[in-house]
Amino acid sequence: MKLYSAKQIYKADRISIEKEKIVSDELMERAALQLFNWIHLHIQGAPVKIHLFCGIGNNGGDGIALARHLLDHGYNISVYVINYSERRSKDFLINLERLKTRKCWPSFISSDDEFPKIGKDDIIVDGIFGIGLNRTPDDWVVEIIQNLNKSEAFILSIDIPSGLFTDQGPENLEAIIKSNFVLTFQSPKLVFFLPQTGPFIEQWEVLDIGLDPEYLETTETDFELIGKNEALRVYKPREKYAHKGSYGHSLIVGGSYGKMGAVCLAASAALKAGSGLVTAYVPKIGYSILQTSLPEVMVLTDSNVDMLENIGFDMEPTIVGIGVGMGTNDKTVTGFAYFLNKNKKPLVLDADALNILSKNKSLLKKIPENTILTPHPKELERLIGAWEDDFEKLDKVKEFSKKFKCIVVIKGAHTIVVQNDKGYVNTTGNPGMATAGSGDVLTGVITGLRAQGYSALNAAIFGVYLHGKAGDIAVESTGYQSLVASNLIESIGSAYLDLFKMPEHPITEEPSEQ
Repeated sequence: MKLYSAKQIYKADRISIEKEKIVSDELMERAALQLFNWIHLHIQGAPVKIHLFCGIGNNGGDGIALARHLLDHGYNISVYVINYSERRSKDFLINLERLKTRKCWPSFISSDDEFPKIGKDDIIVDGIFGIGLNRTPDDWVVEIIQNLNKSEAFILSIDIPSGLFTDQGPENLEAIIKSNFVLTFQSPKLVFFLPQTGPFIEQWEVLDIGLDPEYLETTETDFELIGKNEALRVYKPREKYAHKGSYGHSLIVGGSYGKMGAVCLAASAALKAGSGLVTAYVPKIGYSILQTSLPEVMVLTDSNVDMLENIGFDMEPTIVGIGVGMGTNDKTVTGFAYFLNKNKKPLVLDADALNILSKNKSLLKKIPENTILTPHPKELERLIGAWEDDFEKLDKVKEFSKKFKCIVVIKGAHTIVVQNDKGYVNTTGNPGMATAGSGDVLTGVITGLRAQGYSALNAAIFGVYLHGKAGDIAVESTGYQSLVASNLIESIGSAYLDLFKMPEHPITEEPSEQ
């Protein structure tokens, strides 16, 4: 699913109006009807008080039009207009007049007015600001937003929580509505999935308001949302007459004294992801550990007992995943530099491989094109430097990706895969995956997919999706707190099977014969 920018959505509005030969308030009416239908379906005329807080732009116009439909169907509503400017959009004014014909007179709230009383069992509809907001609201409007957040009422936002910018980072986190639910038009917004702004959206749903499909289909976006449909398009089925050599040979390089578990997790995940063969290259101390815990994995050892020092091997792997549990001892740094100088194989870099690169930036020139890097936030900061907000972070990652011709996996609640100027936002995963070893499993999954012939970009996108889906499946039986990395590996097979599950339809009972 494409994630459109505010400019692209405005252009889609304009093109739709021109092609359909309609006026803009008809498009607003279409949006309001979709909003009303959703609300009516979910509360079924319940006698709950609904407070609609509307701005004076088109987002407020949506709210005013929605109020009319709610009133026509007997809902108990109060309408408030936040009078933050003398300028009003044309469609807002049109819908305001329509509402007045129903003898409904909104309360206009200015800077000196008292905040209305709201019960904790009421519903708030937030239509103050839309996707066009580009500056922090005035202090008195911020105070209204803070009062709404403190009300304990259920907050339903129209299109985007008021106070959020669509295509830039927030200036004041206290000036943003904390929405329980967002009904967003045509597609979700990128800010719904970023660490800084995502917490303001508990749940969201897309309402199709019939924007021009040709424009939406042909328009390229900077970001795409990755769900099951997108993952299925990437998936490579197995051939009947294939053999283990058909699906590549993954080499997992890592480990040090006390950190052999990381290699076990990554190697096991590579196998579960479907790599035909997996070999682990570890310090001598890891030989018995790997041979005992993972009989399916072959083992090569370094000359050093406790750490990696001379990373060299006579085999020809398809792909090398390196860095998990490796440590950053000076001898390991030297060995890693030696390995990069002679390596010609595709790479997945994680953990201490990234920490070494961040302290030895000249080594970045040695990584082959389409190398996949999988940093957690602190590892990423060491590589690209600090950032002010998530949009600056994404810009820096894009520049880094272009400079070193690599793919960067930005781990988080919604992991984002970046290649050049394009980002892919993952939808699977849960808070239980914030646990030791989860990243090692991801490295193994991506390595295993790359071994099977997936392109570097598809291996990263599909690997992140499978990893998150495995976590979603595992957490159903473990709960968030008890989910551990091994559970993720155990659920990779179920994540594959889930790709082909059809949605369950409710069972309807046959009428009984009298």
